Amino acid sequence: MTARIIDGKAYAAGLRGRIGEHVARLQKDHGLTPGLAVVLVGNDPASEVYVRNKGIATKEVGMNSFEFKLPADTSEEDLLAKVRELNADPSVHGILVQFPVPDQISQQKVIDTISPDKDVDGLHPVNAGRLASGLDGLVSCTPLGCLMLIKDVMADIAGKNAVVIGRSNLVGKPVAQLLLKENCTVTIAHSRTADLAKVAAGADILVAAVGRAQMVKGDWVKPGATVIDVGMNRIPAPEKGEGKTRLVGDVDFAAAKEVAGAITPVPGGVGPMTIACLLHNTLIAACRQAGIAAPEGL
Repeated sequence: MTARIIDGKAYAAGLRGRIGEHVARLQKDHGLTPGLAVVLVGNDPASEVYVRNKGIATKEVGMNSFEFKLPADTSEEDLLAKVRELNADPSVHGILVQFPVPDQISQQKVIDTISPDKDVDGLHPVNAGRLASGLDGLVSCTPLGCLMLIKDVMADIAGKNAVVIGRSNLVGKPVAQLLLKENCTVTIAHSRTADLAKVAAGADILVAAVGRAQMVKGDWVKPGATVIDVGMNRIPAPEKGEGKTRLVGDVDFAAAKEVAGAITPVPGGVGPMTIACLLHNTLIAACRQAGIAAPEGL
């Protein structure tokens, strides 16, 4: 068996296209243009690239993009004041503070200060609690993208055994909650799980989100399972030249694709879904704040 390769790049492009159509309809019918504000503190090169790409994608779907770049020595209170200012701005429907932030700033305080209604990263405790309670809220972008890809390749996931390797607030826990909401039987596994390979091998849906390069081996995968690899790890690539690296996931892709029914590659799998789902959340947030029915079936 050779697995179906799940093309996250193509799915994300289609999702962005559908979002753009809904944005145009909002503008035409309600005079409403969703706005996304992204705040970057400092000069981290990777973060600068992410922020630039988010701005480009936001404008491409017809949304307003607001970018705020603050110096690395910005105080915590100054950043929180900027967040409160954006909370009060009616033209801003979604707020994202690019993490990591410098050491003098508490990441949790930033998350807590963002209005839950504008928390398009889905990290505020109110949104996490709503997800855990089965209520509508804004869902963290990467987990939402994982679920979309799973449902795209599996017609019915109710009753399936799902194993999530990783228990972070950003990915592991919300992915598990989303799968529970879809009536899967969910196990959250982690570094201290006894006989992790055996636990993983029982999964119809296996989500790897641990941040350890190629940790999940081919014999950890149940034949025919759907494997979602959230990992983004750089490892040495001497074949490319001295000092060169390549990007790999948390799954040994070459081995796992010979066993799995469907699998996401790295890069090109989950990664492209994150920005697309950020736009999805901004659209949903704008509709809810305006009292307009949010689009379904995106």
